[in-house]
Amino acid sequence: MLYRVEGIVIRSMDYGEGNKIITLCTETSGKIGVLVRGAKKIKSRHAAMTQLFTYGEYVFFRQNGGLGTLNAGELIDAHAALREDLFLAAYASYACELLDKTLQDEEVGSFWFTQLKACLEGLSAGKDPQIVIHLFEMKILQAAGYGPSFEACISCGRTDDLLVVSPRLGGKLCRSCRHHDPAALQISPGTFKLLSLFEKMDLRRLGNIEVKEATKQELKTVMRHFMDMQLGLRLKSRQFLDQLDKYEI
Repeated sequence: MLYRVEGIVIRSMDYGEGNKIITLCTETSGKIGVLVRGAKKIKSRHAAMTQLFTYGEYVFFRQNGGLGTLNAGELIDAHAALREDLFLAAYASYACELLDKTLQDEEVGSFWFTQLKACLEGLSAGKDPQIVIHLFEMKILQAAGYGPSFEACISCGRTDDLLVVSPRLGGKLCRSCRHHDPAALQISPGTFKLLSLFEKMDLRRLGNIEVKEATKQELKTVMRHFMDMQLGLRLKSRQFLDQLDKYEI
């Protein structure tokens, strides 16, 4: 059966002497693997369609839900700037690997696709990459069914001014319920405000916002705890990103 889909390349690997297999995140068909014959050859007309972060229209033949074979393709946005900048490439690679490891092959939903598309566009547009990525992480948690709640106590539903969040329980704790998680994190008002904003905001609505460095560091710590506790993924791209962060000025 012939398929025509818009997709973003979230993984690309060599296959044989001249071929590549790409994994696409699509809006209508979930996550799909596609074989691109001759993609490694110098004169290949499909080579550009196999580059990581590429957004395009892909036409491929697929039978019985297996690996597709590319027939034709048209670039919509190559996101070349992301591959040319080491730091942006690291952030974008993390976003793609995170979605790849979280999204199952049989899962279909436009939310995954639209949020990844917005993430890559935000990085390309020069928005703060750390803020973009943490918001994307929040959307991934929500799409996977582990979205934290910050509006009221996750245990009893009461609201108070205690700024304590529990990555293990999945959200805010009030004074009466803090004992349920001794490892819960006390955070600053600025970080709590961002987390509350991220909970409700679609990544497509993110503008250019300035966040204090101390707040960003605390936000990174909190989101790292949520991601590790709720998803427990070990990603090579995150390890590389952590190494780069040590040298970023």
